Amino acid sequence: MLKKNLKMAIPYTIPVMLGYLSVGMAFGVLVVKSGISIWLGVLMSLFVYAGAMQFVAIQILTSPIHLIQVIFMTLFVNIRHLFYGLSFIERFKRFGVKKQYMIFGLTDETYSLLCGITDKSEDELEDLYFIITLLNQSYWVIGTLIGGLLGSVITFDTTGIDFAMTALFVVIFIEQWLAADKHLPALIGLAAAMISLKFFGPEQMVLPSMLLLFSALLFLNAKVKGGESNG
Repeated sequence: MLKKNLKMAIPYTIPVMLGYLSVGMAFGVLVVKSGISIWLGVLMSLFVYAGAMQFVAIQILTSPIHLIQVIFMTLFVNIRHLFYGLSFIERFKRFGVKKQYMIFGLTDETYSLLCGITDKSEDELEDLYFIITLLNQSYWVIGTLIGGLLGSVITFDTTGIDFAMTALFVVIFIEQWLAADKHLPALIGLAAAMISLKFFGPEQMVLPSMLLLFSALLFLNAKVKGGESNG
């Protein structure tokens, strides 16, 4: 059964594997170039596993910064995950002990993959979701280790290497756009991001854009349900 589920899960994770290995390597390189132990970087990928926040953590660990700043910075970088969880809260309740790891491992890319799985039965989803999440984290950890080892022996300019995370987001978005039948949610997301960027700037746009997107989708969902009940 495990072999069957693993064989089923791997094709879903290939785009994330390519991205996480490269971005994880970028993180590993930055870790050692910042004077942090490679093993601390690997432990962060195992027990923190926060993607973009791990890049921010390098700055936190290497620069004098107040605890209050750390708390608010972490909140604003990762608060979008609260909205992700709302999509799966009812389904994860049925996953038993696995739900704890599923909550921990629900990154942007994993969330995107899980949302795209619509052709499986409820019985198949629990193991498939779990294996996809586990595979994705393993790619990130392996990438971190490889990057840390390379950064320890190779000298090169790392300027701009942290853009790899942004590039991965763009690739995932394009893949989801091509696979989706309806593009309205994506267009709403783009509009929310552009409006928030205009009025709040690049440093404070994440939370407003997520709130705007969530409100718009909630309104549209209520409107659709209202139309169905009236019809």
